[in-house]
Amino acid sequence: MMLRGKKVILGVCGSIAAYKAALLTRQLIKEGAEVQVILTPSASSFIGPLTFSTLTGKPVYNSLIRNDAGEWNNHVDLALWADLILIAPATANTISKLANGVCDNLLTAVYLSAKCPVMFAPAMDLDMYRHPATKANIEKLKSYSNIIIDAEFGFLASGLEGEGRLAEPEHITDFVKRYFQKNTQLAGRKIVVTAGPTYEPLDPVRFISNHSTGKMGYEIAHQLDQLGASVTLISGPTALKSPSDSVKLMKVQKAEEMYNAVMTNVPDADAIILSAAVADYTPKEVALQKIKKKDGELSIDLIKTKDIAAAVGANKKTGQVLVGFALETENEIQNASVKLANKNLDFIVLNSLRDDGAGFGFDTNKVTFIDKYNMVQTFELKSKKEVASDIISELLKHLDLKKK
Repeated sequence: MMLRGKKVILGVCGSIAAYKAALLTRQLIKEGAEVQVILTPSASSFIGPLTFSTLTGKPVYNSLIRNDAGEWNNHVDLALWADLILIAPATANTISKLANGVCDNLLTAVYLSAKCPVMFAPAMDLDMYRHPATKANIEKLKSYSNIIIDAEFGFLASGLEGEGRLAEPEHITDFVKRYFQKNTQLAGRKIVVTAGPTYEPLDPVRFISNHSTGKMGYEIAHQLDQLGASVTLISGPTALKSPSDSVKLMKVQKAEEMYNAVMTNVPDADAIILSAAVADYTPKEVALQKIKKKDGELSIDLIKTKDIAAAVGANKKTGQVLVGFALETENEIQNASVKLANKNLDFIVLNSLRDDGAGFGFDTNKVTFIDKYNMVQTFELKSKKEVASDIISELLKHLDLKKK
């Protein structure tokens, strides 16, 4: 299954070729893709949402407003969810709208919010496909880095024969598969990622932890998996699902358990990305029964946990790349640089709590990279999906350097 783990939004427009979108949906799913269908308002005149919801096991979206209560389908969340937006069939009308930034339905809103690749498979009559306006709109879409799956030659709904026919579903599926095959820079690489918090128990019902959600680490693991890496994700407690069936997910609770899991998997890894927020201290003793509330103060003795980054750094093999994270509230660059050097990191991702929308619990983050050559890169506030992409781009540079 060449598309295993890939999340595809299939946009279906109002065309007689819409019936082929059902076959396309089925083929994408057979290749392992997770498909979410969005219909334009006119598409339902040609094929009903029940067909697609049955095939995908998901509700079909065809409107910005979900129901009479005023709930809405969040186009931004949908766009961020997708690894690919595939519009097939793409009509002359929708192509024109998107080439010129028109936003009057859910599909156009999702397109304008997209951070992932977008593919168009045009379908229209011969003269429409050849018209200079259509050609200009397609070229404009290409100039925005969109990908066109050319229409094919054949019999058209008008009775004419010529170019304009929607590419066959198997041809579109093969095109998508080839696209993702080209983007497997990390094929054969083994990468360990840590994510989430740890829980350090005080008694059977209480623990010490932090506000980490694990979103950053899970997104990094997801994108590494898409690039063909063999990913082991070692996760503290989170509410998140595994990024992909092909990601090896190891769940742990305590810092000690995360340390053991990391050290077991590090020897064969090409890279280790330590994005988990591991507790620095753990209770010296764990009460066997719930600690009862009493008059006066309560003192709990804490001891240091094992330093995972330091242990990995001290045993780092030639060719391995080690990435650490730092969350600082003061003297950010200085403190992160000290951590970088002391723990033998190749680069460190510095998070700051000074910026709105950054830090734990947000879907956005603002980071600075510092590498072992003291190069500093500061980024603007971005979605965690974009931050993960930046981290992986930096990782690729370091892996290439290690090759040389």
